[in-house]
Amino acid sequence: MTALMKKDQIQQVEKAEKARRFYTPPVDIFENNEEYLLYAEIPGASENDVVVTIEKNVLTITAKVNVDVPEGYRLFYSEYGIGDYKRSFELGNEIDQDKIEATVKNGILKLRLPKIQPTVKKIQIKTL
Repeated sequence: MTALMKKDQIQQVEKAEKARRFYTPPVDIFENNEEYLLYAEIPGASENDVVVTIEKNVLTITAKVNVDVPEGYRLFYSEYGIGDYKRSFELGNEIDQDKIEATVKNGILKLRLPKIQPTVKKIQIKTL
């Protein structure tokens, strides 16, 4: 089939194989008094390919999607947009960063972002 393709078409396919696309995953965010729940769509990424980091109060989600190419074949033509995911969020001071939990199931990343619960501190009154 390569003989059927023009030279520029072959170069275009080879270029597409090398270049990685990045997509911004759509998210839904829910809130209650104790926490935020963030759901991000990352179809094609397994839990081993998802990385969630926090640096300087910025939470970043990255997910790599592996292209399944049958053994003994190479990509001949591609229209389907396969790529990796990346999205960042600035966290407020109300998030307890040490207690954030992440799970991946069926192409959905779920992040639990617990809020820091305010504490009431009673100050002892001294007599003079």
